[in-house]
Amino acid sequence: MNKIIKYNEESLNVIGNKVRKYRETNKWSLTDLSNKLMLLGIDIPKSSLQNIETGKRVVKEYEFYALCKVFGVSMEEMLKDFIKILK
Repeated sequence: MNKIIKYNEESLNVIGNKVRKYRETNKWSLTDLSNKLMLLGIDIPKSSLQNIETGKRVVKEYEFYALCKVFGVSMEEMLKDFIKILK
C-alpha cells in the first residue's frame, strides 16, 4: 500500500501535483504529455504519468528536467510549493 509522504501535514507530492496542474492547464491528456516527452527522447508511458500525478511513482532527475522543458517552466518554478513548505 502506498502512503503519501507528508511534511508538517503537507503532501510532498509537489512535482506530481504540478504535473497535473500544468497538464490540465494546457488541456493535454496523459497520452499527449507522454508523446511530447517522447519527442525529447524521454519515455514515460501514460500509466507512469498517472502514477507520478498521484504520488505512486517518483520522478527521476532527467524526467524532471524534461517535464519542466515540455511545460516551459523553470525547475525552481516547479518546486516552489515544496520550497515554501520547508521555510
